[in-house]
Amino acid sequence: MKKLLAFLALAGVAQMSAAADIVANAKAAENKVAMCVGCHGIPGYKASFPEVYRVPMIGGQSEKYIASALAAYKKGDRNHPTMRGIAAGLSDQDIADIAAYYAQKK
Repeated sequence: MKKLLAFLALAGVAQMSAAADIVANAKAAENKVAMCVGCHGIPGYKASFPEVYRVPMIGGQSEKYIASALAAYKKGDRNHPTMRGIAAGLSDQDIADIAAYYAQKK
């Protein structure tokens, strides 16, 4: 049991260390947002899959909110099929960069 607890503690430290190594780079995201712009960059845009809905503008949103939302899509906690598919291919660095990029947009 002690070995298991020690392992879990080390795993938690390693995970925190990996997350701490990620530094958001909005400039790097310029080459990562091509799929986002097609929906989130058009004022008043409505998508029709899986149903008709108004696509939110994400420019100017909080960096923390955008990163959290993308991570939730990637993990499956948010279930929009298109966003889940896009987020599934993003690394943690990509998510941080994209969140920083859109947080700076107005």
